Amino acid sequence: MRPGKTIVTIMKNKLTLILLTIWVLPAFAQKDYTKEVEALLSKMTLEEKIGQMTLYTSGWDVTGPTLNENYKADIRAGRCGNIFNAHTAKYNRDLQRIAVEETRLKIPLLFGYDVIHGHKTIYPIPLAEACSWDLELIEKSARLSAREAAASGLHWTFNPMVDIARDPRWGRIAEGTGEDPFLGALMGAAKVRGYQGTDLSDPYTLMACVKHFAAYGAAQAGRDYHTVDMSERELRQTYLPPYKAAIDAGAASVMTSFNEYDGVPATGSKFLMDKVLRQEWGFDGIIVTDYGSVAEMIPHGFAVNGKHAGELAANATVDMDMQSGVFQNNLKQSVEEGKVSMKTIDDAVRRVLLKKFELGLFDDPYRYSNEEREKQEVFSDEMMQHARDAGRKSIVLLKNEPFNGQKLLPLAKTTRNIALIGPLTEAPEDILGSWHASGDASKAVTLLSALQQAVPGAKIFHAQGCSTESDDRSGFEAALNAARQADVVIMAVGENYRQNGEAASRSDIGLPGAQQALLEEIYKLGKPVVVVVMAGRPLTIGWMDENIPAIVNAWHLGTMAGPAITDVLFGDYNPSGKLVITFPRNVGQIPIFYSMKNTGRPFNANDKYTSKYLDVANTPLYPFGYGLSYTSFKYSDLKVSKPVIGFGEKLQVEVTVKNTGDRAGEEVVQLYTRDLVGSVTRPVKELKGFQKINLKPGESEKVTFTLTSDDLRFYTQAMEYKAEPGDFKVFVGGSSADVLEVGFELK
Repeated sequence: MRPGKTIVTIMKNKLTLILLTIWVLPAFAQKDYTKEVEALLSKMTLEEKIGQMTLYTSGWDVTGPTLNENYKADIRAGRCGNIFNAHTAKYNRDLQRIAVEETRLKIPLLFGYDVIHGHKTIYPIPLAEACSWDLELIEKSARLSAREAAASGLHWTFNPMVDIARDPRWGRIAEGTGEDPFLGALMGAAKVRGYQGTDLSDPYTLMACVKHFAAYGAAQAGRDYHTVDMSERELRQTYLPPYKAAIDAGAASVMTSFNEYDGVPATGSKFLMDKVLRQEWGFDGIIVTDYGSVAEMIPHGFAVNGKHAGELAANATVDMDMQSGVFQNNLKQSVEEGKVSMKTIDDAVRRVLLKKFELGLFDDPYRYSNEEREKQEVFSDEMMQHARDAGRKSIVLLKNEPFNGQKLLPLAKTTRNIALIGPLTEAPEDILGSWHASGDASKAVTLLSALQQAVPGAKIFHAQGCSTESDDRSGFEAALNAARQADVVIMAVGENYRQNGEAASRSDIGLPGAQQALLEEIYKLGKPVVVVVMAGRPLTIGWMDENIPAIVNAWHLGTMAGPAITDVLFGDYNPSGKLVITFPRNVGQIPIFYSMKNTGRPFNANDKYTSKYLDVANTPLYPFGYGLSYTSFKYSDLKVSKPVIGFGEKLQVEVTVKNTGDRAGEEVVQLYTRDLVGSVTRPVKELKGFQKINLKPGESEKVTFTLTSDDLRFYTQAMEYKAEPGDFKVFVGGSSADVLEVGFELK
């Protein structure tokens, strides 16, 4: 494990996040179990070794297209040393007993599961929580998720997903942290620290798995499992940094991606797995495939058959085959034929056994199977309170314009008649979001329920109006009648949980079903309307932005979604979320992201022959870093400490931020840079730092950032990662599009 170069220091008194560029030590150092591993390895048959390289799903949950119903027999025979989709303390204890009491070597099972944004208590989807720009919050979510999942018999989560994604048609954008590699790297590292803590043997932690290696978020056309094609420079500059940061934070495992890179499926890519991950980054943890991806190299057209696919994966240093059974069925023959060396097998098994020792499973294989602890942890008050806090900090206020001379939000708790309309007003499973896995919808607090609690004196007229899937308008009249009786209309629209996430790409990312038509009919009544958008991706909501005075982007917030939303609607919490993904005006703009490059003919409204559309602006509907508050902030006096710096010297960047409104509020102060001329072209802006500050009305604060030449490095024309001398701009503001700027020179 190599030390990383980036650490975030958190000043507790102001929730201020400051980027520092210094060397740090690895997250933790485990006890050396080399002797124990070697002693056990020497006793194992080839079949038992291959069993440790095999991961099968149990019948408890299904997260993919195939199911091996013989997994218990395989455990008994030593043909399967790892299980996923199994949880609860009792169920896993029963399976573990087979492994440690009914097999020759009594090697304990490793239990994994998709604990993506909570286990039983569900937190906001990762894309939503990233909009908090709060690394401490994100780390705490992972830590609490680990506590709850570990109490349910789990050792390993297939998370964090750190895939950079810039195409909102891709459903799994919900599972990541957006479009920016700098921010994604910090958040990926925070999640690893949260899951793993400082000692894997702590039974309140989980082993993290960084996924999907690599560049899965760049699937062509936004279609899941599809081809990825990019230059190595783009791969290293944009897509690899979050994986690297998570590895440097101590991540114990990495998952291969379904896509190909440079014509080679990732699961069989020696370049990705061996050269980059093992050799360049020094990763010595477990590499596990994604669900069935070894066998999928056959339809990719890269492997002739299952045996060939297994050889490609094993020789790329993949340690564990998830669900395809290819290793179990073929590796012995491949070793006997000399197609895979015994050293390759032994190295893989060493890595698997080492993690089992580090988790403490050989000391006590049942240490994660305490039913009493499970009862105490699952849905505890701490879990539920954090779900609410994380939810409200993830909400992004997109619009809040006056209606009849006064801003609609926050709503007054004295409002007497409220219409609550839309298919997501009372949809407990949908508010949990995609990949809610073992989340319990019966514990989810919906918007209707939370609204009834928030304003018990109000009369609430509730109507669903339509569904998220059909064009049926039979419920419109009931919705219109509800709206006619109200002083204000709250509409909850968006996606259900199945309409985003894995295998949920959409070519049209507008409001699905008849929701847009319902919204337009309600609008015609002339009532004040607040729209709450619940979705797992940016939606194309141009009509809404043009016509509706108040828009709250609430994503899918999890178990406590309802109270989190009402906290914001009624001003109990001043929204502070900022977008980590650009909202397009329409799908024709995709891919659209803030860190684009200029062309030789940059946009000029007065010149037809420049880079633009005939039918829509180049600009997004809402830019990266954007988000409103119930107060307002003014930026002024941006300055740098000197006009010229040398390599290794520090540049201080200072700006004054003032709360010019009448409420206390939090603001994410964002720092961007631009390299004006390089040996290869550079983006128009790149995020390099941020601070989250809290100001009282009328209060000002001087915010200072520090930059060095290390922050200005990139992959040059010669593919060297370094900064080049020249002129730069630095930008500071409340979003990527609303900034002050000043220049400096690196000499």
